[in-house]
Amino acid sequence: MPNLLKGSKKLLNAWAFYDWANSVYSLVIASAIFPIYYQALFKVADITTISIFGGAIRSTPLISYTTAAAFLLVAFISPLLSGIADYVGNKKNFMKFFCYLGALSCMGLYFFSLENIHISLLFYFFGLVGFWGSLVFYNSYLPDVAFPEQQDRVSARGYSMGYIGSVILLLFNLGMVMFPKYFGFGEEEGASMQAMRWSFVTVGIWWILFSQYSFYFLPKGNKSEKKVTAKILLNGFRELKSVYSSLSENIQLKRFLAAFFVYSMAVQTVMLVATYFGEQEIDWGGDDAKLLGLIVSILIIQLVAVIGAVLTSRASEKFGNIPVLIVINIIWVGICIVAFFIEIPIQFYITAGFVGLVMGGIQSLSRSTYSKFLPETKDTTSYFSFYDVAEKIGIVIGMLIYGFIDQITGSMRNSILFLIIFFITGVFLLLRVPRNKNH
Repeated sequence: MPNLLKGSKKLLNAWAFYDWANSVYSLVIASAIFPIYYQALFKVADITTISIFGGAIRSTPLISYTTAAAFLLVAFISPLLSGIADYVGNKKNFMKFFCYLGALSCMGLYFFSLENIHISLLFYFFGLVGFWGSLVFYNSYLPDVAFPEQQDRVSARGYSMGYIGSVILLLFNLGMVMFPKYFGFGEEEGASMQAMRWSFVTVGIWWILFSQYSFYFLPKGNKSEKKVTAKILLNGFRELKSVYSSLSENIQLKRFLAAFFVYSMAVQTVMLVATYFGEQEIDWGGDDAKLLGLIVSILIIQLVAVIGAVLTSRASEKFGNIPVLIVINIIWVGICIVAFFIEIPIQFYITAGFVGLVMGGIQSLSRSTYSKFLPETKDTTSYFSFYDVAEKIGIVIGMLIYGFIDQITGSMRNSILFLIIFFITGVFLLLRVPRNKNH
């Protein structure tokens, strides 16, 4: 196995290439095909609620609560596993495990049905756990493979590669869904639904196949002669506590994390529910127009996000990371206000363009900003575990609030409007982060 030097072009490309491999999950499963398929199941069955665990619940709160539960599990196990990974120096093995768990669960979504809703939601649940669990270890590699001056650009490169790769697979899946007969699914009613189910399988294959390049070149982790014992099972939580204690000595990192926790809560919630919002709240004029319109909207977001990630990286070099993040959060406030009023497709397309512009930028810049604020340490996984736990708990809170407001008011618009509070708070918290010339 090659032992590439930190900062080398091949190592940076290998790290960024995992975004190419796994981003098909976030696009096809989290954002595009699966939400459409999920809502179509309820429409075909001509129902709006389903009985689960002894109670009736609407389709969108159900998926919101399931998503929140998965993030809660990830938030709990991340410090446990990352602590072990840092202790014995095998973070790549953990990254592989979650990669394969997520990919195989995506394939399991082929069997998703309302008749078997419990096992179906379990596949969705573990697909999400696999995706976000692998990101804990993937993100923690950034300071291991890149020097501080490289991190903004390589982080943006990873997101850009992810957007491009996932769009390629989505276009292929779109062809399957829109023209099922040319892919062997026939012309009878339900052919498009069958094509959607097979698109979930293609996600799993793509994810496993292309991740091998990253796994081949990424280092195993920091070498250690320590043996795994029962005592270290809680080591991750001790390290998490240690990271929390160290924040008092790093005011930049502490205040940035507080801001990140709040605005990321809103960003991730918007990204997770955007397609469900478009499916329910926009007047598309017909099912075929709705399918095409939602896919076009998602493609707009992904393609513009590539530009957004690059522009944000360039802007951060000129103006500093924190000022750029403040501006992006202000733009998010405007997006949420506009989203409350939109009703027709053209309005949704324009809003999608602005979402894409700031979506890639805020994700890549947040990751690299956090990496820059880290103290000198070999235990980068523990610090990125803390980062990911903050993000996941924020998502849990955001999705629960979103689902609750949706459930009690019967409209997703009210939930979107509520997210404005988080972005405004994020701006005020970012203004409190001490800055120097590069930040």
